[in-house]
Parts: sequence; structure tokens; C-alpha cells
Amino acid sequence: MNAVLPLVLVFLLVAASFRKVRVYDSFAKGAGGALPLVGKLFPYIAAVLILASLFEASGLSSALSKALEPLFSRLGVPAPVVPLVLVKPFSGSGSLALVGQLCSQYGADSYIGRCACAVYATGETVFYLSALYFAGGGRARPVVIALFSNLAAALFACLLCQIL
Repeated sequence: MNAVLPLVLVFLLVAASFRKVRVYDSFAKGAGGALPLVGKLFPYIAAVLILASLFEASGLSSALSKALEPLFSRLGVPAPVVPLVLVKPFSGSGSLALVGQLCSQYGADSYIGRCACAVYATGETVFYLSALYFAGGGRARPVVIALFSNLAAALFACLLCQIL
């Protein structure tokens, strides 16, 4: 597997030489086109990262987790996993830290550990990706659909962990 990426790179260079493509110039032109895109996306990504940090640091995440624990427990999500379900759409690194904490506290082979790993794997950082894909577009419907999909995937993952 370690040789796959270098082989692909060599194949691209050989194919480009047969087609008489100036590889370095093409690369530089493509990289130059990325700078305006980065400038356009940066404010949205910065806003999402700041909001994710505030959500965790303000205690809103833990307060919301405590308030929603009874509902999530009825839906099959164990109480220690509820903060993970809530943090995952905001922060990938924060949710990974929660998974590590749950696995070290309860064990990776426990129901809670398996459920936490499954919930982490089923979802995505919705708000970060939304900032990337819909920057300046003001589209809320895909975000709502993605949040609902993350929730449904988390519930289904915990159900599968109960069965297996």
C-alpha cells in the first residue's frame, strides 16, 4: 500500500509527458486558483471553529446533554454517549477526544465503547462541511437534512451495537 501513491504519481508524470503537458506549470496554475477560494472560505470556517469551541467551553454542550439524556435513553443511546451525538456535528477533534475518553473509562469492548465508536464513525462534522460547500449560499435545508441523517445514523448505530 505504501507504493500506491508514488506509483500513481509516476503514472501521471509519464502520461503527462506523452501528452506534452507541462506538469509544473499546470500544477502552479491550479494552486494559484486555490488562493481566491481559500480567501472566500476562511471567514466561514473560522466562524464554525469558534462556535464549536464556544459550544463546548460555555457548558452549553453538557447542559444540553443532561437535558436530552432521558429522550436519548428511550431511543437506545446510552447516557455517556449523548454528548458525543451532540458534539459530532460541530467538532471532529472534540468528538474524537470524547470517544477516547469513553473507551478508556468504559473499555473499547464494552457496549458504551462500541456505541461511541459506531456513533463517531456514522456522522460527520456537519457545520464544518456546510461552511465549505455552502459558503455564502445561505442554504439551510441541506444542513437540516445532514443533522437529521447524523441523528438517524447514531440511533441506528446504537441499535446495532445492542443487537450485536
